[in-house]
Amino acid sequence: MNITAIYPGTFDPLTNGHADLVLRAARLFSTVLVAVAANPSKKPLFTLGERVELARELFAPYTNVKVIGFSGLLADLAREQDAQVLIRGVRAVADFEYEFQLASMNRTLNPKLDSIFMTPSEKNTFISSTLVKEVCRHGGDVSGFVSPKVEQALKTKFGK
Repeated sequence: MNITAIYPGTFDPLTNGHADLVLRAARLFSTVLVAVAANPSKKPLFTLGERVELARELFAPYTNVKVIGFSGLLADLAREQDAQVLIRGVRAVADFEYEFQLASMNRTLNPKLDSIFMTPSEKNTFISSTLVKEVCRHGGDVSGFVSPKVEQALKTKFGK
């Protein structure tokens, strides 16, 4: 079957937890579309262009992973990209309630889009983009949480 899965997020920055989910999804689906959301309400550290470029560099070796930036409704993007599956990462039970609401809303807006919840590998369960930024902002080592290119981009942003 030719199934396109879409994995949306702000990815500010893209962490090893995000990458883990993308690569595992790439084994399950013919195409995985990493959809980097503009999401200005979150006040991202990196511009949309920077986040897209970092993701493209990381996933360049994987022929069935594509990266795009977007703004607007995810349900509309999924329809435009002919994506049938929405991938969402769930780290803890607390994530599930919010993700369940999003899945229901997206299914209402786009009935052809089914949500699949994936859990990160155990070593990535506690990683969040917010925590990674805070650790780096205060001079901590984030090399175990992000790719080397993302680590360097973070250090550049924080003048480290």
